[in-house]
Amino acid sequence: MKTKVWVGAIVALMVLYLWASFSSSLSFIQAEEPTAKIIGYAALILPIVGTYILIREILFGTRTQRMARILESEGLLPEDDLPRSPSGRIEKAAADADFEQYRAEAEANPDSWRSLHRLALAYDAAGDRKRARSVMKDAIGYFLSSPDVARKA
Repeated sequence: MKTKVWVGAIVALMVLYLWASFSSSLSFIQAEEPTAKIIGYAALILPIVGTYILIREILFGTRTQRMARILESEGLLPEDDLPRSPSGRIEKAAADADFEQYRAEAEANPDSWRSLHRLALAYDAAGDRKRARSVMKDAIGYFLSSPDVARKA
């Protein structure tokens, strides 16, 4: 719950920033000076791109959570029981060993969003956030195209 409050606060600040940026762009566009108009149109790119990124990230997060809830209800969500250092970081050797299980599962079921979701979590635990995100995007694609999800939507 605490995380959702922080995410909500950050999203609210981002929306406020995008709105202020958009308003400033419009003010420049409405000015009489041609240079101001050019600056306004150029500055309009920021809120447009920012809005796209914000929506994309919110969708990524909500879809990932929806998938995790389904896996949890099916008893397939991996337990977070890997050993940790005193600072709270997962021990790399344990994460790497655990990763092999999920990699093999995903190789055996490459079109399964469940397997890919679990592999993405294993990548994340192993500290490879870039691959975790990439695999999670693939998992979301399979999730959205799976017939059981389409019926529930």
